[in-house]
This record gives sequence, structure tokens and C-alpha cells, in this order.
Amino acid sequence: QVQLVESGGGLVQAGDSLRLSCAASGRTFSTYIMGWFRQAPGKEREFVARINSSGSRTSYADSVKGRFTISRNDAKNTVDLQMNSLKPEDTAVYYCAARRSRVLTTSPDLYDYWGRGTQVTVTS
Repeated sequence: QVQLVESGGGLVQAGDSLRLSCAASGRTFSTYIMGWFRQAPGKEREFVARINSSGSRTSYADSVKGRFTISRNDAKNTVDLQMNSLKPEDTAVYYCAARRSRVLTTSPDLYDYWGRGTQVTVTS
């Protein structure tokens, strides 16, 4: 069992930066694929970024590529999402998720553990 707790959300202006952090419990954190997803009001949850267990492979949604960076620190059991050049359309609740399988995927349905989310609001 893994428990995930997100932090770092807030209210910012367009063009600003935020860094989200996800703290995980459990001794097997280093074996999990970790992902960030987001859900805006009235929309489905969507993939934002993921990182494999070794940290050697990352993937991003086209909408955030070049602006967001995902990273992990297995010594601290954390996975971060650095968000730069934020836009109003980035406004959403951001969720951290963990996947036990080593098969990479961007589908939220295939992630096993979820945090409760942190709100990010970007004003124009």
C-alpha cells in the first residue's frame, strides 16, 4: 500500500511558476512508475507527466511539453512537478499517482494509487 500526499498548489498569474511535490509512504516507492494528472472542472482527468522507476525516462502531454518537468528523489520518496510559464488553461486539481507495473502508460485508469490532489489556479 502506498499513500500519496500532494503539496505546492496555489493561485498564481499567467507566466508564473509553481513547484508541486508528492510525498509517498512505503519502502517500495523506488519501484513505481510515478505520474502527474490533472482535472479541470467539467473535464475528465488527463495525463500531464510520468517518470519511470529509475528516473531515466519521462513523458509529457503535448500541452505542457517544454514548460513542465517531472523529477523524483527516491531517497526522500518524493516526485516533483516543476511548472513554468503557467497559463490559465493549466488551472486544475493536480493529482499524483503511482503504478506498480513497470509497463509505461499515460492512462489514469492503469495507475494503482492516488493522492487527494492540490489546486492550481492561474489567472490571466
